[in-house]
Amino acid sequence: MRKLLSLTVILVLVAWGAYKGAVWWYADQTMAELRRSLSDHGALERGSISSGVSGELILEGTRFQSFRLTQPLVIRRLHLMTDSPLALLQSLHDKHDLPRSWRLEASDWRLPLDTAMLRNWVTDTDEQAPRPLFMPVCGPDARQQLGSGDLIRMGLNELAGDAQLRQSSGGVRLEVHTRESGGIDVFWEGARLRLDADGVNLTPAAERIQIALRDGGMMRRITAYCARETGLPAASWADLVMTSFREGLESRGLQASPQLMALYRQWLTEGGELVATLDPKAAWPGIPVRVSESAPGATRDSGSPSFTVSYNGAAVPDVYLSRIEPVTPDVPEQALEPVVDPEQAPVVAGWQVIAPEQAADWLGYTVRVTLSNGRNVEGRLTRIDDQQVEVARPVDGGEVAYPMALRAVDQLAVWRRGQRADD
Repeated sequence: MRKLLSLTVILVLVAWGAYKGAVWWYADQTMAELRRSLSDHGALERGSISSGVSGELILEGTRFQSFRLTQPLVIRRLHLMTDSPLALLQSLHDKHDLPRSWRLEASDWRLPLDTAMLRNWVTDTDEQAPRPLFMPVCGPDARQQLGSGDLIRMGLNELAGDAQLRQSSGGVRLEVHTRESGGIDVFWEGARLRLDADGVNLTPAAERIQIALRDGGMMRRITAYCARETGLPAASWADLVMTSFREGLESRGLQASPQLMALYRQWLTEGGELVATLDPKAAWPGIPVRVSESAPGATRDSGSPSFTVSYNGAAVPDVYLSRIEPVTPDVPEQALEPVVDPEQAPVVAGWQVIAPEQAADWLGYTVRVTLSNGRNVEGRLTRIDDQQVEVARPVDGGEVAYPMALRAVDQLAVWRRGQRADD
């Protein structure tokens, strides 16, 4: 009996070791193939490999450096869960045939931001290319668009959060959550993920695509920041962005319905939750495209059902695009000048005095605090309340916070673009 028990234990240990070794080997080969397939786009480091008895594969310290970006994407933990150890081995052995149900979780992914995230060869685009649709003006120059440097000045030094990719009998669902800028949820109904030699494919194609976009308050921050940088009130800045959006569509031969324009403006200035159901067989990009309403007998394009979209839980009707003749807008020289009121003086950089009650709008900016004893303290504004104002100053590679009583502050000024006073 004792020999039988010992033999059983030995066989279990051998089977366990063989299973662990097979999982490690197949996972290493799979990551090597994935690294080769991504070699034209970036460099992939797989990190360490471990596995669990219930059909789990864990990668820790995975890193991907895209050739287009200056900063790498780092994932602390990748966790693949299948129904059984056999399903895990089969999916790793036959990389193109994933099991019917599985879940991949990416915990604590991080993408540090840089003032210039895109490589120079990426930013050198064709001047004749259509203007971008969803990159708002964010500076006194009409050509200056929101970029990673602006996000850093807003206090967002990295994109970080968690993500999950899940396959079920109903389809494929992707959920991405960030800590400061909301998240997105995409569900490809009726689809199945397949890894082919030419990349990742959905087979069969999705019957419908459901998208839920939540901004987490980010759009209000962008509106407040870009309006200040542009030197215009928030409403006027929104008008400028909507004009750019409309002209961008027209250059592509499209025109947005009034409801679509109103929806985009509301999302731009207020944010919230936007939920849409797209038809992958419809025109651009899953939104119904009609013949221009001015054309006789105008109807929707075939295969384009009504577009279902809701904003903060309320349905929004009549959201569609119309086909028109492409329009190439003539850009006058004055359009390339800084965006300011013509009656105002030109925009310059310098210290501008602000009221203490307005200081909360300038968190993260460089400020100069003049105390009642005549002393000046310059640094990054980190906190202000009814009692204190706090400024952080760089010291020996770090920062030291200087709290000061608000009653001792004689003047508060922020370094920003503004208008030179008339002589």
